[in-house]
Amino acid sequence: IIGNIPLNGPTLNVLASENFIHQSMSIIVENAIKKATDVREKVCEWRSPEQLKELLDLELRDGGESESEILQRFKDAIRYSVKTTHPRFFNQLYAGMEPYSMVASFIIEALKPSLYTYEVAPVFTLAEEAVLKKMMELIGWKDGGDGIFNAGGSMSNMYAVNLARYRCCPDIKENGLSAAPRLVMFTSQEVRFLKSHYKKNSLTDFFLVSEQSLAEPQCSERLIPSM
Repeated sequence: IIGNIPLNGPTLNVLASENFIHQSMSIIVENAIKKATDVREKVCEWRSPEQLKELLDLELRDGGESESEILQRFKDAIRYSVKTTHPRFFNQLYAGMEPYSMVASFIIEALKPSLYTYEVAPVFTLAEEAVLKKMMELIGWKDGGDGIFNAGGSMSNMYAVNLARYRCCPDIKENGLSAAPRLVMFTSQEVRFLKSHYKKNSLTDFFLVSEQSLAEPQCSERLIPSM
């Protein structure tokens, strides 16, 4: 025993944790799965930000809360969230939950792996390599390659522009932007991530390319740089 912690014993109360997890899963199944897929229920019990702040307890306290209070927080979070699995939920990018990936997420959270080394995440490191290999096969990279998983489309676009800039000006990596000529970014007029509500944090700002260096030539289905 070091610091009142038994090194050869569990670091948490297994029975209490198991009971709490069972209660939480009951709430998830009843409210986030059954009710969330019932067409008679609402897609979302919509409230304005001001109203929702009054309904939810979002204060970050120094002390903890009882399990009953935490379970109530779970119910509130589900109640006022958008039910993406609802038959009346429509989105152009995503929708819903399927049980296999949800359980996979539970396993990942239970194990708490980190993919920075094989030693701490042997199974998921190999799984990541298998997924990347399949993706490279789908796009026709017969000689293999490398890859990373990104948080979303905008982040993927940022990495893509960074790679394009490096291919055009490889000296930037060692000597910085001062080693590069004035850069121009060509993009279709329909590209959203450089316009509207993304404007303040656009890729032109991130890569220190002025808005005057953003070229938007008229194009049809394809953008051909040589033209």
